[in-house]
Amino acid sequence: MTTTADEVWQLLRELIESQKQTELQIKEVSMQQKKTDEQQKKTDEQLKKTDRKIKELGKQIGGLADKFGSFTEGLALPSMEKILRKKLAMEVISPRVRVRKNGDEIEIDVLAYSNGDINTAYVVEVKSHAREDSIDQLKNILARFRYFFPEHQNKKVYGILTAVDMSSDVRKKALQEGLYVARIDNDVFKLDIPKNFQPQTW
Repeated sequence: MTTTADEVWQLLRELIESQKQTELQIKEVSMQQKKTDEQQKKTDEQLKKTDRKIKELGKQIGGLADKFGSFTEGLALPSMEKILRKKLAMEVISPRVRVRKNGDEIEIDVLAYSNGDINTAYVVEVKSHAREDSIDQLKNILARFRYFFPEHQNKKVYGILTAVDMSSDVRKKALQEGLYVARIDNDVFKLDIPKNFQPQTW
């Protein structure tokens, strides 16, 4: 079967039309790709901004936690001074004691001690909300105490976990570990220990 000139032209026209449509589609895909790239760029910029905001917020929260920690320590200090002086006969009471030695550091919320016949030191850890890891933290400080304070080498050393908020489970565990517990009661911190309490010496 022979193809007429008209049929050839018809095929050619269809081919040209198909080519145009393909080019249009390529153009559309290219434009869509460009939009996607721009959108991706905007998303990346947005993510960077969000990341910066998160970092900034983290710093602010950290600062707030420090301030809140200082506030709690300030709140606890007058009550703890009375407990340490009157009930436990401590002569020296120092808040916020920080010692650095051989690149290592220890920070104690309240350190109290007496020399002479009593020859005892108390390490007080103050928390707004005491958790189980607060017990581990205090025990870690007590374990390293003599290394940082060789001048108290011969003293009996005890730990006191003090908190605005402490669950009965955390209190029970702290007492089992031989730590004194002090909790807030009518806006005043008081020792919360049973009569038969046997403190652990570090």
